[in-house]
Amino acid sequence: MDTISLKMPVTIKAKLTEKLKTKMLKELTEGINRAELEIQQIGIQEKRVMQENTPADPTPQDIQRLNAIRQHFEQERQKRAEYCEQAKARKEETEKLVLGAEIVQGTLERQVEVHVGDNMRELMNVEVLVEDDKIIAIRG
Repeated sequence: MDTISLKMPVTIKAKLTEKLKTKMLKELTEGINRAELEIQQIGIQEKRVMQENTPADPTPQDIQRLNAIRQHFEQERQKRAEYCEQAKARKEETEKLVLGAEIVQGTLERQVEVHVGDNMRELMNVEVLVEDDKIIAIRG
């Protein structure tokens, strides 16, 4: 066997333009706003559920169940708060990026037929550069 077909990674990079930077900042801001709204909604739901599940004369089992409910809502709130912090940090980093910078957008796979004697390093290090949704370079 002298050839085989393999899946190889391709790095997708974007050249930062004003349009892309604006889009990225808008998406981050919307995500932060959505998470902050969800935190408020979780608080409202928690109050409602706690009121519905709090008997007039709570037993130890009732108290344990209420603590579990409270803990569940706190975990959900914490997830959204962590997302907000990460998104705010990414937003700050994005604001500092210089137009024209190349930023990694992700990785895709491509099908490649390799032959005995091919340089594996050249086949592995392929990237596609995109500017405003148009491919402007394929680098090997």
